Amino acid sequence: MAFSYDTAAELFPAAIRKKRRTGVAYRRFSRAAEAVRYAIEELPADCLNGAYLQVDEARFDHKGIRTLYESDEYPLQRRAS
Repeated sequence: MAFSYDTAAELFPAAIRKKRRTGVAYRRFSRAAEAVRYAIEELPADCLNGAYLQVDEARFDHKGIRTLYESDEYPLQRRAS
């Protein structure tokens, strides 16, 4: 079954024990592509490591999220490095 970037997704950032408030919490996205973009381009690195993305019944860890972002099938423009 192929991954659909148009499916709704939930992003669960990793909890950071050292910081009481990071301002980063669970988010729901109408499109998985937006969730992937947000995770890679906007989440602090310490929140991404340990985060997971839930799309339908599939779950992706930070490595899986990075793979989705780097895929040729990724539909959004990537931020310039």
